[in-house]
Amino acid sequence: MRMKKKLFSFLGTLSPGFWVALGVMAVQLPAVLSGGFGMFRDEFYYIACADHPAWGYVDHPPLSIFVLRLLRMAFGDSLTVMRLASALAVAVLAWLGGRLAREMGGSRFAEFLAALACGMSPVFLAVGSFYSMNALEPLFWMGCAWVLLRMIRTGRRQLWVPFGILAGLGLLNKHSMLFFGAALVAGLLLTRERRLLAGIWPWIGGAIALWFLLPNLFWLVRHDWATLEFMRNAQQWKNLPMSPLEFLKAQVLLQHPLTLPLWLAGLAAMLFHPQLKKYRSLGLAFILLFVLFVAQRGKPYYLSPIFPLLLAAGAVLVELAAKGRLGRIARGAYAALLVIGGMALLPMWVPLLPVESQIRYTRTIGMAPPQMERGHTTELHQVYADRFGWREMVDVVAKAYRSLSPEEQAQAAVYTENYGEAGAVDYYGRKLGLPPAVSGHNNYWLWGLRGRTGRVMIVIGGDPDDHRKTFAEVTLFAVHRNKYAMPYEGNVAIWICRKPKVGLEQVWPQVKHFG
Repeated sequence: MRMKKKLFSFLGTLSPGFWVALGVMAVQLPAVLSGGFGMFRDEFYYIACADHPAWGYVDHPPLSIFVLRLLRMAFGDSLTVMRLASALAVAVLAWLGGRLAREMGGSRFAEFLAALACGMSPVFLAVGSFYSMNALEPLFWMGCAWVLLRMIRTGRRQLWVPFGILAGLGLLNKHSMLFFGAALVAGLLLTRERRLLAGIWPWIGGAIALWFLLPNLFWLVRHDWATLEFMRNAQQWKNLPMSPLEFLKAQVLLQHPLTLPLWLAGLAAMLFHPQLKKYRSLGLAFILLFVLFVAQRGKPYYLSPIFPLLLAAGAVLVELAAKGRLGRIARGAYAALLVIGGMALLPMWVPLLPVESQIRYTRTIGMAPPQMERGHTTELHQVYADRFGWREMVDVVAKAYRSLSPEEQAQAAVYTENYGEAGAVDYYGRKLGLPPAVSGHNNYWLWGLRGRTGRVMIVIGGDPDDHRKTFAEVTLFAVHRNKYAMPYEGNVAIWICRKPKVGLEQVWPQVKHFG
């Protein structure tokens, strides 16, 4: 009996955010354990990057790849473990959202509501369903925000040291941390909290962040600032331009429509509420980032990592405003509505249903995630569609490879139009005896021909007229089709190209595509 009392006493000391985080893990586990429609395009690429450890890559810094390499060393190529890491990051983010509310002066209900709103956010649940740097990014942003909130509350400038550590790790995970840090500094300069920038401590914090980033900067210098070229190309050719209103509508969908009043109230509270306006610099940082990403043609989810801060401020405001018996009933009803609404939209963002059921469900509720890239769409949104067809495509490539003579196989290379196809060939092709894939897309271009002469080339996709500019003999082997994949992957020709007209080393600079 005494042990039982101690257990209940211990459980009672755990924060509401902790219990919400457990719930977030629970709703993600079925998709994690089932494999959720299979490997996602970017996961193939990250695994390929992990096979080529470096201090940088064309389209991202090295931290998430380093973490993935450690996971693979410990557990092998386990899709479950990779996705458990992302799901855990989302659960921790929900807990951190609750801690932000506490730091702003909220009590247990504000912590619970903030954690719940973060945990039910569709965009975070979506990135928690596959491995990527985007699952880690909000943790670094909000870790820095938590330190800054405490700095504002206590005036302790020494906290720039942990801020610098978190910012440095965030920069090694994704360069967008630079935009967030710049927005925070600009927000401080625009308010009387600029006092926190006085003295040596901010410079020490900045130096620490720079120290973390230096190896990646050296890599960028050695590779002609490849990431800047990637970003320019993505803005110009890949990302879908949006008006400010369209960008705002996308935020409403990504954060869940039911949280709209909460985060809008949180923004207003940080700007104007007597108890919360001391955090005005962070509200201004949100506005600056919104303007920046719209102007840069950024994808809507680029802004997502800052929303836990707004949700936390909104939760504190709800707690302050909803007093008395009726107030407690109203705020409890809103929390219940968030749970019901979150569960209703969950299959849209986490692959819990069979594919045909998922398509019917999306049609029934009449709501779809926002389109973020130019080009064709499909009934499945891209985070789902980019998990279909890869193994079958590589099986066709393997058949094409086995149709070659032994002499041709010794020279053959598999060329792909993008890193998803190349990563799939590398991942599934190992067991099928395929040579390593080559591609002009992003980091694959830096890896070059990977020891293959390319006198015989199996080419996935592309224009046959373009292939004939390089090869004298171009033969269609098969066409791979998958109705669930993205259109440009669901109807792909597999070509066998022979008798190159020029050396492939001469052609290689022309096939580079960063974007």
